[in-house]
Amino acid sequence: MRIAIDAMGGDHGPAEAVRAAAVISRTEQSPSLLLVGDRDLLGHELQLVEHDHDKIAIQHAAQVIEMHDSPGEAIAAKPDASVIVAARAVAGREADALVSCGNTGALLIASGRLIGRIEGVRRAALAAVIPTETRRGEKQDPFALMLDVGATLDVDASDLVAFAVMGHAYAARIGRNPRPRVALLANGSEPHKGSAAIVEAHQLLASRRDLDFIGNIEGVDIPAGIADVIVTGGFVGNVVLKMLEGVSATVMRLARYAYRTKLTWKIGLWMLASGIRRLKQFTDWQQYGGAPILGLNQVCIKAHGRSRERAIGNAIKVATRAVRTDLVGAIRSGVNKASR
Repeated sequence: MRIAIDAMGGDHGPAEAVRAAAVISRTEQSPSLLLVGDRDLLGHELQLVEHDHDKIAIQHAAQVIEMHDSPGEAIAAKPDASVIVAARAVAGREADALVSCGNTGALLIASGRLIGRIEGVRRAALAAVIPTETRRGEKQDPFALMLDVGATLDVDASDLVAFAVMGHAYAARIGRNPRPRVALLANGSEPHKGSAAIVEAHQLLASRRDLDFIGNIEGVDIPAGIADVIVTGGFVGNVVLKMLEGVSATVMRLARYAYRTKLTWKIGLWMLASGIRRLKQFTDWQQYGGAPILGLNQVCIKAHGRSRERAIGNAIKVATRAVRTDLVGAIRSGVNKASR
């Protein structure tokens, strides 16, 4: 197995990607790693860290798509960009999976065009993990999976069904949750609530025996963990995701303000310190590595733009597990059942 890494993407440059690859290369049963980017720069960074020389190779890419670049324009103007070269390597079977913490739009376009979608999948989906009160799976993870969170803004019923199948396959393999509960996000729990696409998707999913479909859930049910896989369109999903990120940041700012403002509040926060640290650990995005782009012919993981060594390393681990458990094959099988 070989994992291609777009080593030039992200806010912190190639050093973090190289360090992550170096650490992974020294682990037991490490996959081979293909670092894609400026050969001289990556070679220099690699010399600074201990690594397994037999597990890491470098593929040169002369250009970089920056985080602020317009995705479509950059893809056209920079054909030798690292994310394109990495996607081309995966499409050509030189690698089995792609990991990038670079420009999300550019990754979506490059992977969609070069790697391509599974037959029967009209739209790919970008998934994200959401902190919840409920724990799930063998590892007792306090996360649910929500998709789509931005790849496909307008969806129909068949797209939502495909998202449900893909989310189920991912949660079962990566979250080690053999029977994840799947739900549609709507404005009410009744089957007739929601847009026409949601109502039709509800009918289609209710007839599936290979999915544990629990019906509709509302926004208030997301943090409670009522569902393990939350299915929605990319417009709503992205709004929900950004809102949750904003709430988390606001709570932390309010806590810092309270700590500085009043002695009794400071004492109260000090008494709650262990619980706050535990909560921060549960909601730490770096521990799950990245968001999968589901529906492609091969595994593609989008790590956060702010990712450092730990997060990129975890993204590589997720990609490795996805390949070893044949995530793409499971999605392909589920989509075929939906089209019959």
